[in-house]
Amino acid sequence: MKGRLRRAEEDARLKERIEAVTAIAREMGLDFFPMRYHIIPADVMLAIGASGMPTRFSHWQFGKAFYRMKLHYDLGLSKIYELVINSDPCEAFLYEGNSLLQNTVIVAHVLAHSDFFKNNVYFSRTNRRMVDSMAASAERIRRYEIAYGERRVEAFLDAALSIQEHIDPYGTARETGFWWEDADAFYDAAVDGSDRRIEGSDRQGEAGSAEAPARGGGRVGGGDPPGKKRRWGLFADLWALDERLSGNDGKRSGAGGAEAEPPARRRFPPEPEKDVLLFILRYSTALEPWQRDILTIVHDEMRYFWPQLETKLMNEGWATYWHRKIMQALPLSPEEAIEFARMHAEIVKPYPGGINPYLLGWKMFETIEAKSGREGMFEARELDNDVSFIRNHLTEEVVRELDLFVYGRKDDVWQVETTDWTAVREALIRQRIGGGFPLIVVADGDFERRGELLLRHVHDGPELDVRSIEQTLPHVHRLWGRPVHLETVLEGRTVRFSYDGIRHDRTALA
Repeated sequence: MKGRLRRAEEDARLKERIEAVTAIAREMGLDFFPMRYHIIPADVMLAIGASGMPTRFSHWQFGKAFYRMKLHYDLGLSKIYELVINSDPCEAFLYEGNSLLQNTVIVAHVLAHSDFFKNNVYFSRTNRRMVDSMAASAERIRRYEIAYGERRVEAFLDAALSIQEHIDPYGTARETGFWWEDADAFYDAAVDGSDRRIEGSDRQGEAGSAEAPARGGGRVGGGDPPGKKRRWGLFADLWALDERLSGNDGKRSGAGGAEAEPPARRRFPPEPEKDVLLFILRYSTALEPWQRDILTIVHDEMRYFWPQLETKLMNEGWATYWHRKIMQALPLSPEEAIEFARMHAEIVKPYPGGINPYLLGWKMFETIEAKSGREGMFEARELDNDVSFIRNHLTEEVVRELDLFVYGRKDDVWQVETTDWTAVREALIRQRIGGGFPLIVVADGDFERRGELLLRHVHDGPELDVRSIEQTLPHVHRLWGRPVHLETVLEGRTVRFSYDGIRHDRTALA
């Protein structure tokens, strides 16, 4: 009974603090979504942190992340104070072991995150109902596990997640020349056992994709003349050649006519395609409807998470700046002021061997405020991602204050390469381009005219890890169903890695 009363008193005090912090945040100009707060135990907090969402599908990779986070938590190496979900209303999760002061800081912190989610342009196209969408997706995947077996579904998820970062996060189906049915149609096809393929839009020709042969039964391009049967699929060009030679296209060849010329090979795709996952979803001949649905789920979820990857430095710096300002405006007791100072110092302490985004982002926003005032801060919050934020606002003074430098390995020894602030800035930008992931594009979806998939690494300095290449290509082969290749640069030479379903091969091209 006493425990319940004490808990009720603590909840009442926290509610008062939430109201006070919210009022101050609004007075300072923050514009956030309606908030919902949840107080949860450590194991639930870690489980959500491992998967990124409270309703996501189950997979062993999330379990692995949970174990690592739990181990660090048990050893006192790290602690998750809060989690906040980009949604409307915004869901914030507070650890039940936090003190009142800690939860007060966290409320100020998550209000700034919510403001960032709502107003940064890179979040403008995200699904604000993703919690519900992920719950529905997780249920569909559970049903696939029942229908097709847990191991088979898990193996396919392994393959899908191995290339989940290789998407075009801000493209659309129409903009990239792709079009597909909604997820419900995939699910209906999967559960009723039909093998309905994805039908394209006749308007796709307007997007410039009419030159590409269709894959996976998909249909690309404009309409055909009435009464003419059009061939689709992997060998559509051969069907067309056969029809010309046989005279079925209305242009007979023979003794009295001009000899038919074989068609010139059309590039497929017409331009290198950045969205590898969507390309496979659209054109693979090896996928069943339920597998296409899972690829759609993975693609949609990665597009939801992508803005957070591209704005990690800004988002955490923004939240750190505002939790400090809001806490300074609150009437704290001397004991609470000391506790806050310790907590803030823990949040912004430098990381050994790396960059603390809370610290660097906070210092950069303070620099903007000193130079351009609050108006400049809000403008950066609205328009920038990490790359433009660093390029436009990282100053020599911040680099010197935080003692930042570029280091590398030479003769098996790690050493400082330079402390020049412009070199530091460029190194940070390179780390943040594309969320920090290498750029892989589809160079040819009909490589050597055998329906094989050729991927190309857009090399910009750092080399790919050979072991990772050889571990990932079998997953891509599972998705594509035919031999797959990846071209990259190693030690200044172009190398093509290949996998045909049985063995790996490596060919030096230049």
